[in-house]
Amino acid sequence: MKLSKMKRVISGTVSALMIASSIPVAAAAADQQTRGNVGGYDYEMWNQNGQGQASMNPGAGSFTCSWSNIENFLARMGKNFDSQGKNYKEIGNIVLTYDVEYTPRGNSYMCVYGWTKSPLVEYYIVEGWGDWRPPGNDGENKGTVTLNGNTYDIRKSMRYNQPSLEGTSTFPQYWSVRQTSGSANNQTNYMKGTIDVSKHFDAWSQAGLDMSGKLYEVSLNIEGYRSNGSANVKSVTVSTDGSGAGAAAPANNNAQQQNNDWNNQW
Repeated sequence: MKLSKMKRVISGTVSALMIASSIPVAAAAADQQTRGNVGGYDYEMWNQNGQGQASMNPGAGSFTCSWSNIENFLARMGKNFDSQGKNYKEIGNIVLTYDVEYTPRGNSYMCVYGWTKSPLVEYYIVEGWGDWRPPGNDGENKGTVTLNGNTYDIRKSMRYNQPSLEGTSTFPQYWSVRQTSGSANNQTNYMKGTIDVSKHFDAWSQAGLDMSGKLYEVSLNIEGYRSNGSANVKSVTVSTDGSGAGAAAPANNNAQQQNNDWNNQW
């Protein structure tokens, strides 16, 4: 990925800012960016305009990152499937596991993230956030799904004439967002879990969302907007043989009641 522009829209009185897209396009000259592959895992850090302080230290299936006084920031690691040119069902039973210490201080979230091609779709499976629950009031509700011990709201939103994998395009975003965040704002959250990614894709398809495209990537993604924070991703794995499937992600005792209040906005 070469640039990730997290567009913001006015979405309500509680939070007027929205992280709306993490898009790989050509990086602006002033942006701070690192990309690479270590131990078979692709990684990227991006800091818009090089503002504030941002860092990422990648390892083989692990990384640490921090950000302060930034505009837009992300750090992510996962697997790129673009060269295979296959639908997710052809790739296998995709499972992502994570073990993370996540400390958001403001507008931030931790998610599984990626794209499909033909049709072009950007997707998010959101596990935790700071002071704002994505995607706010944007888009339409498509039901719920319960997987790995957590219930997620399924949502579809649209991006019109925005940067994408294929240049400026109009494309949908698909979301699974936990009804109760696995993290709380302004504290370190110890998050360890399993995401049956293929089962989320199945649920989206059953909800009428088009998942016929070729899978581009599956990554664990940490994002921030005009905020501070840090994460210690002690491990992230992406498997295609169902390894870890069915394991329940433990509830995080640090999550706050305000997350349920935000859910009522939907």
